[in-house]
Amino acid sequence: MFVITFGIRFVMFAFAGKITFPVWMQQSLKFVPPAVLTAIIVPAVVMPFGDMDFSFSNVYLLAAIISVVISLVTKSLLKTIFFGMLVFLLLKFLIA
Repeated sequence: MFVITFGIRFVMFAFAGKITFPVWMQQSLKFVPPAVLTAIIVPAVVMPFGDMDFSFSNVYLLAAIISVVISLVTKSLLKTIFFGMLVFLLLKFLIA
C-alpha cells in the first residue's frame, strides 16, 4: 500500500514543473478548490446530524452565516477563521 501511495505522489511531484496545461484547462481548474470545499462544507452545515436543519437552533448554520459576513467585511482569512470559531463556540455553549 505504501509503494502505491508513494508512487502516485512521486509521479505527480516529479512532473510538476515539466508539464504545462492549456490555458482553457488552467482557467477551468481554478474552480476545483471552491467546488470541492463547497461540497464538503454545505452538507456539514445544513445537515449536522443527518437531517436538514434550517432553524435558529442550528449553530453550524448560524456560525457559517456569520463567518461569511466576517469574511466579506474583513477580507482576512485568519480573522475569519478566528472569529468564526469564536462565534461557533459561543453559540454552541449558549444555544446547545
